[in-house]
Amino acid sequence: MRERGAATCTCPARVGEQTREADTCAVIVAGGVGLRFGDPRGKQYVTLCGMPLMCWPLLALDRAPSIGHIVIVCSDERRGEVRDAVLPAVSLRHQVTLAPAGATRQDSVYSGLQAVPSGFQMVAIHDAARPLVTTEDVETCIAALRNDPSLGGAICAARTTDTLKLVEGQTIVATPDRSYYWNALTPQVFRTATIRAAHRAARWDAYQGTDDASLIERRGGRVLCVETSRANIKVTVPEDYVIAQALMERRLMSEGCGLDDVVPQGGDVQ
Repeated sequence: MRERGAATCTCPARVGEQTREADTCAVIVAGGVGLRFGDPRGKQYVTLCGMPLMCWPLLALDRAPSIGHIVIVCSDERRGEVRDAVLPAVSLRHQVTLAPAGATRQDSVYSGLQAVPSGFQMVAIHDAARPLVTTEDVETCIAALRNDPSLGGAICAARTTDTLKLVEGQTIVATPDRSYYWNALTPQVFRTATIRAAHRAARWDAYQGTDDASLIERRGGRVLCVETSRANIKVTVPEDYVIAQALMERRLMSEGCGLDDVVPQGGDVQ
């Protein structure tokens, strides 16, 4: 009996245009150990609605018409698990390259960028622990960067709805206007040459940013926040997993996602 994986769905049209070839490589960062999650398997590999959690963002990115290749950054210890458990669980259109994780997320992204094949003008960097990203959000973010040459990057983001407090110790010192604040999500999309240069500069200066957009910002680049789904949460602690499970179940029920026989990938895993 053949193995079965999540069914491939019809890819949405590329935002704003229909004719160009895929110009973006996805870099999925799966190198974290997930200490706060508290599961020895690691948050990227726990089962979410029948598949390893990181299968879901892998599918969303693979289905995006702008994506033509996928790089997965993982530790050497998990490389076999990605090959033998994650990739066989899904039907992918594109070739996958595995890159070694670094000591920090920033080091891991840098490693992934070195593995991006030549010819891809843009990269979409995504956290493997964000399973609820949609293909539509991926395409919208890519289109925002593609259509504005003045941008240094475009990131998926959501407006902050909570009241924010500036605190010293445990004492509130100010309540800022929350209309100025957004939650940075992923993917974050950049021109390949630009983000590589920003990472090289950060390594030279021993600068550690909180996300990839911050590396562009410190060099004077303008980064756009693209408002996308608030459901695109990051699974960091066990409570996040419960929410992600409920949201994914609701999505699968509404979309009627079924199962397909697993078909060969677009190319060999490297």
